[in-house]
Amino acid sequence: MTDTTLDRVQQALGYHFKDTLALRAALTHRSWSSEHLGNKEQTERYGADNERLEFLGDSILGVVVTDALWHRSPGSSEGVLSRLRSAVVNEASLAEVATRTNVGAALRLGKGEERSGGRARPSLLADALEAVFAAVYLDGGFEAARAVVILALGERIEQVVALGVDDHKSTLQERLQASHKVTPRYRLVATYGPDHDREHEVELEAEGIVVARGRGRSKKDAEQAAAKAALEVMDAPKESAAAKDALP
Repeated sequence: MTDTTLDRVQQALGYHFKDTLALRAALTHRSWSSEHLGNKEQTERYGADNERLEFLGDSILGVVVTDALWHRSPGSSEGVLSRLRSAVVNEASLAEVATRTNVGAALRLGKGEERSGGRARPSLLADALEAVFAAVYLDGGFEAARAVVILALGERIEQVVALGVDDHKSTLQERLQASHKVTPRYRLVATYGPDHDREHEVELEAEGIVVARGRGRSKKDAEQAAAKAALEVMDAPKESAAAKDALP
């Protein structure tokens, strides 16, 4: 891990560490620490790998996102707030942020983990991002950690609040990742009507299987409609042939 690599992560996070050992620890997977003799000071202060930091970061992330949703969604019930938080803080969402902030590229992985594709594994990326949030907290305090979390997930928070619990795309992606390790893909297959009254049709696939189609005034609306249709198939009674044939 070079200083340039660390600089890229810090720049993407919007935070520069006073003690880069904290960041190095957050980016160290246990597979790497089992193969290398780590920095003694890092191990004593933060751990040989990022598992302890991930534990702390999970709580920090939960508090920051919950507080943000509380203030941005006044009047929402506990159940609604819980579903909104799940739409923000989930493996797929955190893995995407980890990739965008160069956390995935900077991870220190053991040879076996590297060969098996660990650098792109959503669970590993999500855990590493939570460890990074903890590292920021230990290095700069809670307000610094809050600022980093909001910068990383603020757009997602605003999107979820605006769409409410009907953000079908995020719900579908979360469920497919959890149950099948599959990421849905959306493809525009047709457009209908004149320019001033255009309708788009989108096809949604998972692992090469056509799950559903949806239509909407915009591509985003069509994707939401397709995701909603796919969720309805997944939630259909198990004896339904359509449900059996639609997903792996």
